[in-house]
Amino acid sequence: MSRIFPHPLLSLFLILVWLLLNNTTSFGHIVLGSIIAILVPVLTREFWLENIKIKNTKVLFKFIGVFIWDVLVANVVVAKLILSKNSSLMPAFMVIDLDIKNSLGVSILANTISLTPGTVSCDLSLDRKQLLVHALHAPDVQESIDEIKKRYELPLMEVFD
Repeated sequence: MSRIFPHPLLSLFLILVWLLLNNTTSFGHIVLGSIIAILVPVLTREFWLENIKIKNTKVLFKFIGVFIWDVLVANVVVAKLILSKNSSLMPAFMVIDLDIKNSLGVSILANTISLTPGTVSCDLSLDRKQLLVHALHAPDVQESIDEIKKRYELPLMEVFD
């Protein structure tokens, strides 16, 4: 079974994305999406360095909810900051010392930061212990770092480490 579905969650995700992108659940698209959902993980199996082991799915779903909420709120905040006449932006670069060790967790953390409007992951140190992040508006850098660690890194550590 693991030869056909080396990464079952990825297969499920791929078929769901395929159906959502095509905005249909017709039989043909389900079949084509299933073929893609089987072939992509099988053909990319050699590129996966480690098997994904999710230790706490409840925390993962909570993390996804927090992330979606943060994206929605950040869109409004960034729009207000940009459209306001008062240019009181306080951009900053922040170096976040990482406690998470799992490479997939680090990757998801960096992508989560970049996908949240107003922040972008810029660089990861060679030893993967520090992440350089740019924030559009960070009046208190340490508070911003603490918030990223609490809202994103801690749950990802519970899910993957």
